[in-house]
Amino acid sequence: MSLRRQLGVTAIGWLFLLTPLAIVIYAGIRAAPVYLNYLKVVRALEGTAGELKSGANPNSILTAIDKHFEIDMVNYPTSKDFKISRDEGAWLVEAQYDDDAPLFSNISLHFEFDKQVRIGGGD
Repeated sequence: MSLRRQLGVTAIGWLFLLTPLAIVIYAGIRAAPVYLNYLKVVRALEGTAGELKSGANPNSILTAIDKHFEIDMVNYPTSKDFKISRDEGAWLVEAQYDDDAPLFSNISLHFEFDKQVRIGGGD
């Protein structure tokens, strides 16, 4: 009687193989809302730049951004977190902010975002 050795992965082997994959998938699921929010911020900034080609001032820029944020339901960051400065005859609006996505217990994912848009000035 010959004994044939079984080939394949055991249940414990599958556990070791699938655990890292499950952690990466879970991190992606937790990171998705943060990136979707960033895309809304980008869309608001670019929409504001498209609407206010000329005659823009910091107050009108912030008002337009707030309207876009209200429509897209963006709660963070707020328009007060943006930096508006003058750059060669145009307004430079910079959204530079950090966001966190909780992962496990006291472990979280940290994201840094930076988007700049020029408004006016012959764009």
